[in-house]
Amino acid sequence: MATAGKIYGTYFQNDAKKPLVYGEVELINPPRQRLRGEPKKEGIEVHPVIIGFCGTDYELMRMGREGRLGAKFPAGQQRLINGHEGVVWVPEQNRFAIVLIRGGDSVDPTRYTEDETYFEYGCDQADGLFCDRMYVNPDMLLKIPDGHVSDGKLDLSFAKKMVFPDPFGCMLFQLERMEDLGSAHWFRQTVRRRGCGMEEARKFAADEIFGRTVIFGLGTTGMFIGDVIHQAHPDARIVFVARSPKDSLKVRFALEQTDAVYVRNTFGEPADMADAIRQALGGRATCFIGVSGTNLEHQIAFEQKVLGCNGIYNSFSLGPRITFDTMPFGFENHLIFGSINFRQDHMEKAIEMLAVSRYNEIVELIDRDEFTADPISAYENRIYSKNAPMKTAVIWNPARIDMNR
Repeated sequence: MATAGKIYGTYFQNDAKKPLVYGEVELINPPRQRLRGEPKKEGIEVHPVIIGFCGTDYELMRMGREGRLGAKFPAGQQRLINGHEGVVWVPEQNRFAIVLIRGGDSVDPTRYTEDETYFEYGCDQADGLFCDRMYVNPDMLLKIPDGHVSDGKLDLSFAKKMVFPDPFGCMLFQLERMEDLGSAHWFRQTVRRRGCGMEEARKFAADEIFGRTVIFGLGTTGMFIGDVIHQAHPDARIVFVARSPKDSLKVRFALEQTDAVYVRNTFGEPADMADAIRQALGGRATCFIGVSGTNLEHQIAFEQKVLGCNGIYNSFSLGPRITFDTMPFGFENHLIFGSINFRQDHMEKAIEMLAVSRYNEIVELIDRDEFTADPISAYENRIYSKNAPMKTAVIWNPARIDMNR
């Protein structure tokens, strides 16, 4: 495989003591394919400008410690340059862009099947953004809206928002998935109840499925899914469940964005928590979304019966095992699903929605030199510590950011 010069960046490797390091690395630029049926193209050079830190990076670091990263490395390499959230400068095109992370030999990346292949910049088989320059398929460089660049520099407030198109796009896909599956699961009883035709009932059902929604967990993904549900279904009653104090920044911000209700998890017994959630909902949930990464999610939904008859359960956590008693599960007609993905149109819509949002307010910056001096310590003691901000980002190329806007 042809190399494309050396640069400095952070990269993952299989090493019990140094799973993430900052140093010199040889770039590669293999031809990559955006979708099935399209030609493979060599990437064009881009310069990362601002990059967000994602929980996926933290998980990949843990996998590197355990020697389990081999399948994630680009072909022929023993390392993966990480980073998949942020803005890049494209010298050849004289513009800023957002990298569409996922591509490959697939018809639709939200319906990836076993006979298809994929890659993800910074996550899986393709290098990412935590480096001085990299190479991206030119068809996977998404435009940013007009009005956020002055004299070749990106407004800082806008740049902070643009570390979120990846997770926000993923939540737009979750909304679409819940509307699709929920309406199909629900619409026949809507026909009888409303006395309407089937097509009309599907539209009603796509709204009704969110009537009493539990979002169990309140990181950025939980906040985003609450936001997109609220914007698409303003009559939905949304209840967030998490451990943070109600007066914390993230809880206050989430409630302002979604007009939701908050139940703080300070309960000694799951049954008491379940009672509080049902009371806040005004009944059992029509929709339960697990984003906390804990086994408590399914226990509250199924064992404690927070999820109501005909309800849907969206498992968005990585790690927990879902169990349920088949007798009530069958008779209560629950629908359980899990899918983590997005299409290009989701990410493009996310860029537009984020541009007019307030999400820059929850992003804090870490100095590049502090991060690169000891990236493992930065992850463990700053970015993902107990007192970490909701979102951390690093300005990789200060010359491209207007710090006053």
